Amino acid sequence: MVDETRVHSARRYNYWLGGKDNFAVDRESGDQIAAVFPTIRVTARENRGFLRRAVTHLTAEAGIRQFLDIGTGLPTADNTHEVAQRLAGEARVVYVDNDPMVLAHARALLTSTPEGRTAYLEADLREPEKILADPAVRDVLDFDRPIALMLIAVLHFIDDTDEARRIVRTLLDALPAGSYLVLSHGTSDYADAETHARFAAMATRGAIDAWPRTRDEVRSLVDGLDLLEPGIAPVNEWRAEGEAGPRPTAAEVAVYGLVARKP
Repeated sequence: MVDETRVHSARRYNYWLGGKDNFAVDRESGDQIAAVFPTIRVTARENRGFLRRAVTHLTAEAGIRQFLDIGTGLPTADNTHEVAQRLAGEARVVYVDNDPMVLAHARALLTSTPEGRTAYLEADLREPEKILADPAVRDVLDFDRPIALMLIAVLHFIDDTDEARRIVRTLLDALPAGSYLVLSHGTSDYADAETHARFAAMATRGAIDAWPRTRDEVRSLVDGLDLLEPGIAPVNEWRAEGEAGPRPTAAEVAVYGLVARKP
């Protein structure tokens, strides 16, 4: 059952992207964050562009045909399977999210080319072992072949960095060599002292549920992996040479992105 009295990050993100699948509590939370970080809607759009470019590269250049997308969010333009299957109809995608509203919209995520497959699992990132063991995941994805793990703007909802590392490591340990991680993560590296103070005040009163990390902290999440060029970069800059201008600045977006390969 959907709880209309509690904020959910997927619905708030939907609000920032201009969607209608959100409640008053999500909009109120979104507006509070936008008051401190006015370019948050730019951030949401640029994060989606990063996903599109990363999936395009992995499908077209790296030959990846399997994707495990955790923290899917509500369907919008250029979902993972849409990007991948435009380039390779046989691509397979499993979506995972813990918002019941995403489940209600899962039919939009479960469309697929005849030769490909998609599936949706309602589960929590904090329980990676359950995700990996789920029959739907094992039915759609072949764990003997490389898989791209998608963690797009989701790990910053894990407040403990050690726990975030454990989650990433548990998921990657289950994937074969040659698999990839696509990660985007909010950062405080570009915030001025006033913004830091306002976010800290919001955190103290429980008005935010995300914990941005520094570049070094993001790097620690992917120790042992081989970073693809340009390494850890603001999502608006990651292989964005073909994007139409004018482009936002790294400070306006404040999200790092990376793609890394498991050796």
